[in-house]
Amino acid sequence: MKLGARILKTGIALVLSLYLAQLLHSPSPVFAGIAAIFAIQPTIYRSYLTIIEQIQGNIIGAVLAVIFVLLLGNHFIVIGIAAIIAIIINLKLKLENTIGLSLVTLVSIMETQGGNFIQFAEIRFSTIMVGVFSAFIVNLFFMPPKYEKKLFFSISSTTEEMIRWIRMSTRHDFGHQNLKRDIEKLKNNINKMGQFYMMYKEERIYFKKNTVDKSRKLVIYRQMITANKKGLDTLRRLHRFENEILHLPEKFQLSIQEQLDCLIYHQEHLILRFSGKIPNPPVAGEGIVCLNKKELFDLFLIHQKEFSEHENPSLYHMMQIVASIIDYGEQVEHLETLISSFHSFHQKEVLIKKDSVQ
Repeated sequence: MKLGARILKTGIALVLSLYLAQLLHSPSPVFAGIAAIFAIQPTIYRSYLTIIEQIQGNIIGAVLAVIFVLLLGNHFIVIGIAAIIAIIINLKLKLENTIGLSLVTLVSIMETQGGNFIQFAEIRFSTIMVGVFSAFIVNLFFMPPKYEKKLFFSISSTTEEMIRWIRMSTRHDFGHQNLKRDIEKLKNNINKMGQFYMMYKEERIYFKKNTVDKSRKLVIYRQMITANKKGLDTLRRLHRFENEILHLPEKFQLSIQEQLDCLIYHQEHLILRFSGKIPNPPVAGEGIVCLNKKELFDLFLIHQKEFSEHENPSLYHMMQIVASIIDYGEQVEHLETLISSFHSFHQKEVLIKKDSVQ
């Protein structure tokens, strides 16, 4: 099992909150630890939003606890009614994520056994806030997440796996059940890409120059995810209509195979270009030229007559495959436009810097 950064940060936040609570002579440091566990977040920006929400949620829980104890006491039924009202208020204020900690604050204050209740409530509230701030400090300074690397690795590895399956599918060199299983795996990987994308998008940038750079990268990463979705859709159709494809004219099967080989090679080539592993712009004469959507559709129309003459039901399934390939090709072409624009922008930036030095 891999020990992730969030697991380590949760442990560090827990230790820090307990230590600070003890340092401040809190009679119940465990509540600071509980609050730290609730408040830990995967990104600094989410941590900032969480601390704002947690302060509001804790105030709601503390105020309700004080009001109910002073007016009705702290009987179990009273605590239950107060908890219901706390949940309703949090939902009305759209603070769903703070309900858990708000209830912890409420119950921890309402468990008072007597004495100076207001002072007791202040101590419990302060102890919980120590845990919230401890989690924020840990998120801010310890092992800041690098979601761009995770995002690019996820895109690269998923694309590689998808390309391998498309290549084998066009050659009918695969196990039916294995491909069915891996299609679901690829679908989950693409969903995970979306999560990494959102977390990378949420990461704050402190310099204007880096903000522009990140904005351009976000557009490219989003298009990479879109291209993978279309590629997976094409793979799913190749798998679904495997038997129908086998009954198509051999020449048409070969044309589809060549077109898909061209597209997946193009997509693979673009990822390498974006990562800087091959030259940008591409060396003259090395450009990848696949059939455009008109040429591919014309190819389908040429074979349509043959399908019709033999009353071949595969025609309708083939239309879906061709449409899917056309859509996939358009997304790959758009990705090339974005990557070329991105590298053109950075190349101009380098030239400007060189000119300014001279």
